[in-house]
Amino acid sequence: MEHKTNVMRVLQRAKVPCNQYTYDAEKAVSGAEVAAALGQNPKQVFKTLVTLGKSRKPYVFLVPVEEELDLKKAAKACGEKSVEMLKSKELLPLTGYVHGGCSPIGMKKFFPTFIDESSSAFKTIIFSGGKRGFQVEVSLEDLSKIIPFTLAPLCLEQE
Repeated sequence: MEHKTNVMRVLQRAKVPCNQYTYDAEKAVSGAEVAAALGQNPKQVFKTLVTLGKSRKPYVFLVPVEEELDLKKAAKACGEKSVEMLKSKELLPLTGYVHGGCSPIGMKKFFPTFIDESSSAFKTIIFSGGKRGFQVEVSLEDLSKIIPFTLAPLCLEQE
């Protein structure tokens, strides 16, 4: 792959093994479409969501692409009274990433990060490579060498 994102450079510097994927960001927009474009299990492909706690502190959550973040569970995980999704226009100035290309690795600053506990069922998880059209696949153990995170139940219960 000739194009390297900041995420890929961070992984390379840390000597963390990863698989890198590209897809057509014009054709695959939703997380489920990205998983399909990559031929991957959507339960193993995670989206990165940024929230603000009642305290106005930012928090990062990774949940499978077909799932929804349960804001009550998210608030409990990070010890806040409540959390709300960060507005799209605030994402770039806060994280350095655009909507659809946000990665837990390489943000302008580190924010407390939580990954849905379902991730532990897989040897690796796949998430944004820091730019639309790029994904990386890393084991949780290797990811923990780059960013500290907490596993927690984060998804909205399906009825």
